[in-house]
Amino acid sequence: MDFLHTSLAFIIAISVLVVVHELGHYWVARACNVKVLRFSLGFGPTLVAKKFGPDQTEWAVCAIPLGGYVSMLNENPDDTTPISAQDLPRAYSQKPVKQRMLIVLAGPVANFVLAILFYWLLGLNGLKEPKALLDAPTPGSPAAYAGVVQGDEILRINDEPVRSWVESRWKLLEAGLDRTQVILEVKPSSGTSREVVLDLSGLTAEDLEKDVMQSMGLTLLRGKPKIGQIEPGGAAAVAGLRVGDIVLSANQVAVASVTSFIQQVRESPGQAMRVRILRENQELDLVVTPAAFHNSKIGKAEGRLGVGLGAEVQTVEIKLGWFDGLYYGVTHTWDMAIFSLKMLGKMLTGQVSLSNLSGPLTIADYAGQTAKVGLEQYIGFLALISISIGVLNLLPIPMLDGGHLMYHVVELVRKRPLSVRTQDLMQRFGMGILVLLMSVALFNDLVRMFT
Repeated sequence: MDFLHTSLAFIIAISVLVVVHELGHYWVARACNVKVLRFSLGFGPTLVAKKFGPDQTEWAVCAIPLGGYVSMLNENPDDTTPISAQDLPRAYSQKPVKQRMLIVLAGPVANFVLAILFYWLLGLNGLKEPKALLDAPTPGSPAAYAGVVQGDEILRINDEPVRSWVESRWKLLEAGLDRTQVILEVKPSSGTSREVVLDLSGLTAEDLEKDVMQSMGLTLLRGKPKIGQIEPGGAAAVAGLRVGDIVLSANQVAVASVTSFIQQVRESPGQAMRVRILRENQELDLVVTPAAFHNSKIGKAEGRLGVGLGAEVQTVEIKLGWFDGLYYGVTHTWDMAIFSLKMLGKMLTGQVSLSNLSGPLTIADYAGQTAKVGLEQYIGFLALISISIGVLNLLPIPMLDGGHLMYHVVELVRKRPLSVRTQDLMQRFGMGILVLLMSVALFNDLVRMFT
């Protein structure tokens, strides 16, 4: 059932985003009076096809739902198919170069517009997000040196107000990527606000590989640990812990958060711990002995209970008006697009590993996970992937929209198009780059699945 649910969520996501992208090309092509021959969702063998409209455009659904295309009259420079005198003015190749550039741009722009629309609708509906409350920072981390303490709430980042943990996270991720200095205005649970300086210049490439927020020493403050799942035969199961138990203390020390409890367990491999839990409004004491697990990364044994831990978090609802919601959609889409470009740039320069590149298996997994959580989360996921598709297609790589745009810019400057042979060679080069990128992304997906 999980596989079917994930597959369905993935197919719906890809279909929606591809259809919107190709409709962008289609609508602008029609507006420029270009004859559209075929609109295809997917590649490979045709499953369903039907012709509609005055031009008898063929609308098709194909077997491989990982993309799509719009085929226009005389779109390819090496196409030698005879064209009637009546249709010749409507051929793509006969249109002014600026019109062709608009047709190419329309696909990525449609993806950005869709993301703006999704974020706008989420803002109008109301965004329920975790409050930007911080747990105790990791000792020796930038947050610890800055003087962040447990219970601090982030109010502003570099003089920009933030309303939630999600907003804080995105702004700090960008700062972490640039390794810049950040000024946080934080407020404790009782008392006045203060400013702390977060120096991120010491973050390494390895830090950027992991959870960047944790590398900064910033983690979300959660409630007391709650047992979400139990591994059969694990230390927790042997001790009698049950799903739904809330951990109150360990070895007579009150447990403040999930993070602190995990740390305590890790530091107690093979050592009996007296744990007080809350079960159905009753407090119980259990003795739990974490199994010893050798962590090769740190070269020593760590304790493991064999449980999945969750916790309630304080939330804030952000409800936006029509204009504010639209502004949020535009600015958030812009910020996400710029962040994606920065990540790609740092991958190319070696500042960030290519292991951050994700492929279809990871996207499918996220599609299934967000669909399970709820419609709002799934729509947010669609918006994020729509931005990624828009950014990817604007890269100046032959075979992508950005590559075709590059051809047209050269034509605009040279006053004549590139030769068919040159374009053919560049298309092959572009195909090689795309195959390489897809291979790396798929390899990363498989590594995540099996490690």
